[in-house]
Amino acid sequence: MHPNAETIQRFYTCFAARDAAGMAACYADDVVFSDHAFPGLRGREAGEMWRMLCERGKDLKIEFRDVTADDQRGSAHWEAWYTFGTGRKVHNVVEARFEFRDGKIVRHDDEFPLWAWARQAVGLPGLVLGWTGFFERSLQRKARRQLEAFMAGRP
Repeated sequence: MHPNAETIQRFYTCFAARDAAGMAACYADDVVFSDHAFPGLRGREAGEMWRMLCERGKDLKIEFRDVTADDQRGSAHWEAWYTFGTGRKVHNVVEARFEFRDGKIVRHDDEFPLWAWARQAVGLPGLVLGWTGFFERSLQRKARRQLEAFMAGRP
């Protein structure tokens, strides 16, 4: 297995164990992470986002497969099952892409069907609006506020 594939494997093994520090150790100090909820997180923010999700995800279950990597890029398929803050059960199916430098992840992009996630996470509003830019921007603002409060030590 390529060393960068081993890094991805370690990242998701840590995620499955809710070991956010182990996940963050796979990242370069200047990593950039993006997904629908958290676009453009940089450096420490990315590790803190995973810490927040790991700590809050009491019933979080992670599975991953199809890990591939070469000297510069990698990818993986992963799935998460958890209860969202609304109390609704979510099964999120994610395709991850990575870029590497010196054995560390410098870019991590997660892609998932936002409408499918929104339908599960928030119910009828997600069904009706989950495909819109309005919904995505609203989700991003709320996620950013939660991350900033978490990083500042507030609930």
